[in-house]
Amino acid sequence: MTYCVGIALEKGLVFCSDSRTNAGIDQVSTYGKMHTFGADGDRQFVLLSAGNLATTQSVVSQLKQDIRAGGLSLMTVPTLADGADYIGELSVKRQARYIEGGLSSFDPKVTFIFGGQIRGEAAAIFLIYSEGNHITTSHDHPFLQIGESKYGKPILDRVITPTTSLEEAAKCAIVSMDSTLRSNLGVGPPIELRVYDGEKFLPGRYLRFEDDAPYLRLLAKSWNQKLIEAFTTLPSITWTTDAY
Repeated sequence: MTYCVGIALEKGLVFCSDSRTNAGIDQVSTYGKMHTFGADGDRQFVLLSAGNLATTQSVVSQLKQDIRAGGLSLMTVPTLADGADYIGELSVKRQARYIEGGLSSFDPKVTFIFGGQIRGEAAAIFLIYSEGNHITTSHDHPFLQIGESKYGKPILDRVITPTTSLEEAAKCAIVSMDSTLRSNLGVGPPIELRVYDGEKFLPGRYLRFEDDAPYLRLLAKSWNQKLIEAFTTLPSITWTTDAY
């Protein structure tokens, strides 16, 4: 399974992803799901993936080949939306190749979170569906998730707004990931975190947390304690005599 989240803020973007790939109870592997592309000073992109690993690797490989070829690529698309269209089309073509190959038990579907900034437009993120179409964030919903999203969504709903600072959003993304790790064994470390500062057109700050990372342990412990403390201070239920 997978969990990835991208957050769009006034000051930039935050990306967080796990690295566990599960192809069965006997096949649990680790593959990074965060991929970066860019030209310093002009454009920067981050691509997060959830779904079939073979399709993901094929799409990422093609993106790199197209950049080297010098034609249509992430280095030449005029806008982020055009970049999302381009990735969606590549994804659909790769999926179709596997389907046409007659692999009936093979599910090639993959979804992506694609975000970044091209000089001349604002930073943004897109969710690219397996069908190739995409959506972006809004003022009321400034984050996008793929994979096992339900466990990490409540904290994002309560904390994240467009004006949230990059530092607070990064911390919130890690808490969201911790909630998912705690509830789903199909999601696991290493955890990758990247923060892109808007208008800098540089890859941004990056951290990779292994399973035994002190910060992950401290954050999980602190978050658990604070939740218990908050719960114990909630108002008690007032029972009436006719409650039964």
